[in-house]
Amino acid sequence: MSRLHPEEHNISRIGWLRAAVLGANDGIVSTASLIVGVAAAAADKSAILLAGSAGLAAGALSMAAGEYVSVSSQSDTEQADLAREQRELLEQPEAELDELTAVYVHRGLAPDLAREVALQLTAHDPLGAHLRDELAISDLTTARPLQAAAASAVTFSAGAALPLLTVLLVPLPSIVIAVSAASLVLLAILGALGARAGGAPILRPVIRVVFWGAIALAVTAGIGVVFASTTG
Repeated sequence: MSRLHPEEHNISRIGWLRAAVLGANDGIVSTASLIVGVAAAAADKSAILLAGSAGLAAGALSMAAGEYVSVSSQSDTEQADLAREQRELLEQPEAELDELTAVYVHRGLAPDLAREVALQLTAHDPLGAHLRDELAISDLTTARPLQAAAASAVTFSAGAALPLLTVLLVPLPSIVIAVSAASLVLLAILGALGARAGGAPILRPVIRVVFWGAIALAVTAGIGVVFASTTG
């Protein structure tokens, strides 16, 4: 006799995972790039630390605000659709039943069976059935602005703190190389962890984040060198 067992699918993590990966990646790339750019311009260590610290604070607040506003827009849209479905279920229940039946027919059920499924689900939870099957809104993927904002701010700060720690630990002449190398290693680890948490293959995410991180570091280092040569 088979027994039912609880399952947790990777899609249930999508709300916080996307924000967390984005926050950590941006924290590492933007702060490390800022540090490398300032260091390449021949600044002293205190100026480098000041720039990195300011980048951490500003970036964390910006990420939190940006995620909150963005995901709140999604939440507002979901709430508007929810209110519309509630109104239509009250005003035209037969039309809504026909709509739900058509959804199941489109998914492959025979018309009579689709009608029966629509009737039973409507009797059980009409709004839930329409949100899930007509609009693809579920508890797993619904927008959570505060969760996204907190995940972004915390992970950005954690990612940004690591290049700053590298600055504290290495001598001034080695900062550009040390921060660049440490950041690329951290990005590779982040890509692997994000892929693992999402249940995806690891290699492609690692290559993707390391490639774009290396581009950002190279560009800002170049800007720092040009600035130093033109103002020195």
